[in-house]
Amino acid sequence: MFHRRGVAIATAVGAVVLLVSGCQDSAAPKGADKPRGTPTPTSTAGPSMPALVGKKHAEAEILVKQVITKAPEVRSAYVDVPLAADHAQWAVCFQTPAAATSVVGTTSVEISLTAPGIPCPEQAGATLHPTKAPSRPSTPTPGAPKPKSSPTPAPGPKDVTYKNCDEAKAAGAAPIRRGQPGYGKHLDRDNDGIACDK
Repeated sequence: MFHRRGVAIATAVGAVVLLVSGCQDSAAPKGADKPRGTPTPTSTAGPSMPALVGKKHAEAEILVKQVITKAPEVRSAYVDVPLAADHAQWAVCFQTPAAATSVVGTTSVEISLTAPGIPCPEQAGATLHPTKAPSRPSTPTPGAPKPKSSPTPAPGPKDVTYKNCDEAKAAGAAPIRRGQPGYGKHLDRDNDGIACDK
């Protein structure tokens, strides 16, 4: 009796399996031999700015042209070092916008470079060769007449600082680039090297 019951159950299970597999085949569209994968979501985000810092200018320019239609604005990272006519091998020290920032085809790109063998400054607009003030002899020349006293000249302008972007804009200084007088990290909230640009 147990043997008949086992055969009956096995037959019923086999019939159900055939029935289910037959239903699946009839519901599948013709030519659908391959399993369907889940649709890949398409990204709606636009291109992002590539990382350029540390790359040679020639390579950086190629990377920028892949995402931006405008040519990048290129300058020397040092204010006292002119940009050479052929600067393809110069290294990128700073870039604006920052790497991974979303960009559109018309985004303005700025790149600061240094010549081969010259290290990058801590901030763009630094001076590589500071000028030295002429030294005066420490002892006065004997017999030289004393100069007449003249009024003390007014002190030169101090470093400019702004509490906030409204103050910088009111002074006509905005936007302020890293390295320029008045630039402060507290004014550059997105840390792209340009303060009060929005």
